[in-house]
Amino acid sequence: MKFSPASLLFLLISILLFTGCKDDDSDDAINDPTAENKKSLGASAEDILSNDIYNSLTIEFVYSLGFKPEEETKNLLIQFLNNRITKPGGILIKETVINAPQNAPFDIDEIKEIEEDNRTAYTEDDNIAVYVFFSNGNSSKDTDTSVTLGTAYLNTSIVIYKKTMLDLIANNQSSDVETLEATTLQHEFGHILGLVNISDDDIHPKGHEDPDNARHCVIEDCLMYFEATNTDEREVARFLQNRANVPQLDPLCLDDLKSKGGK
Repeated sequence: MKFSPASLLFLLISILLFTGCKDDDSDDAINDPTAENKKSLGASAEDILSNDIYNSLTIEFVYSLGFKPEEETKNLLIQFLNNRITKPGGILIKETVINAPQNAPFDIDEIKEIEEDNRTAYTEDDNIAVYVFFSNGNSSKDTDTSVTLGTAYLNTSIVIYKKTMLDLIANNQSSDVETLEATTLQHEFGHILGLVNISDDDIHPKGHEDPDNARHCVIEDCLMYFEATNTDEREVARFLQNRANVPQLDPLCLDDLKSKGGK
């Protein structure tokens, strides 16, 4: 088949334009190494639970002086995760000490900015990373009667309001900061793992998710029950005084984690 000079020129321009567009799309993906850590809550549940894609897990604890997570909190989290996830390469802990962020209390957009400025561990190669910020300030949503202890806000992002916990403990001398902190962190990690019905994909959606408290378990003794990290100060005090251990996941939550690739 013969082509006129004009046809050949048109064909050449078309090929160059097509190639240029494909290269631009590829560059966008390559130039954003944080993209895998900016997805919606629950989006990485299966990636964390199984080893289909990622062989290891890194947890980066970020905090300023005076707000370091308790050693027991870290130990109990690793134990909790080892019982639920499959990571032959292990769970790696990284700690990053930062200058204390200013202008507390923080709203969630400010919490995201703190992450943007200070997070160093991102998902890459065969390692998936989760970021946990232990805040030196309270949540902007706190009131005279209720407080926020923690929030899981992206697929691999958690904030724990350590300042709030220390204030609560100061007002309840018989209370246990380790239990409160460990319970809150494991509860928020449960949301990272997709509990409860975060992505509308649980195998027990009916009769499992609390109809009055979305994304929480209806079983009272479960880690994912809403009162496990209740925001009412009086209920928090009662919780601390009457519980010596971190609550466990109930069988329905365990079934849902197994359906997503967990143990």
